[in-house]
Amino acid sequence: MPKACFRYLTSTAVSSPDLENLNMQKFIPAIIILAFLVILTIIIGPFYTLDPTKQAIITQFGKPVGKPVVEAGLHFKIPFIQEVNRIDKRILEWDGQRNEMPTKDKLYISVDTFGRWRITDPLEYFRRMRDERSAQSRLEDILGSETRNAIAKHNLIEVIRTTKDRKPEIDTTLLDAAQGAVGVMPPIRKGRNVIEQEIKEAASQKLLEYGVELLDVRFKRINYNQSVVQKIYERMISERQQIASKFRSEGEGEAARILGDKMKDLNEIESEAYKRVQEIQGEADAKATEIYAKAYNQTEEARAFYTFLKTMETYKAVIDKDTTLVLSTDSDVFRLLKNTDLSE
Repeated sequence: MPKACFRYLTSTAVSSPDLENLNMQKFIPAIIILAFLVILTIIIGPFYTLDPTKQAIITQFGKPVGKPVVEAGLHFKIPFIQEVNRIDKRILEWDGQRNEMPTKDKLYISVDTFGRWRITDPLEYFRRMRDERSAQSRLEDILGSETRNAIAKHNLIEVIRTTKDRKPEIDTTLLDAAQGAVGVMPPIRKGRNVIEQEIKEAASQKLLEYGVELLDVRFKRINYNQSVVQKIYERMISERQQIASKFRSEGEGEAARILGDKMKDLNEIESEAYKRVQEIQGEADAKATEIYAKAYNQTEEARAFYTFLKTMETYKAVIDKDTTLVLSTDSDVFRLLKNTDLSE
């Protein structure tokens, strides 16, 4: 058989109905799977489940329809047209960025805040912010702004101190010294807790427009700027120096008072002692004079001997080897000398 005739017979056999049935059998599994998916979509598509921690907004072509779904369980929606947007019902956290901001007394501090919030109006929340990422950004803007405003209205000491009623432990010896000193800690009218409450109240009013309830705002950490740290150290040193100067001045005054009392007491003691000495010496002189008088008046020899002793005492007091005396011949002092042989 020629080759041309063989090719003709082969091509005629391939186009037969048996070959068509064979090709259709290859597509049967794909058709069955597609039909199963369509049936499954028709059965399951209208239903969705909602977790107890979630609430849902149903959107149709991107726009919310109906009321928010807040009950957990199985719910119905129109398949292919409506979409379920799940929103968290739980308390959510917001962790703010650390920012530097000035206080009322022009000192820069680094403030790190955090807060807790939840979605109370899911429909308004979805219309205004759509998702949690946008909500976190909005919270950062509002709470960050209110934090700056609150910090700028208060001095550093009020931001740092926990409450206005908390009493610091102070040495009682410093109380008097601290009065009137420049740079002494000013009175605290509010305290950190009240400032946090002010931030919460101011931000809550703005967040209600977005369907968000702000539950709490707190300062997580407050750090001093390096320039602020140096100023605080300088202020502390200045305060201590002023207190030390006050102590020194008071000590010097007390020392002068004590020294004055000491000199006064010494003068009184010396005066009393001198008075007593003079009294004793007067009594002794009187007694001695009395004894001398009695001895002098006993006999003529006693009077002569007494005169001789007194004259010798006078010579001893006034005559010295380097002393030159000019005496008259009739003087009492010369009377005994003229009878003395000096050559002996």
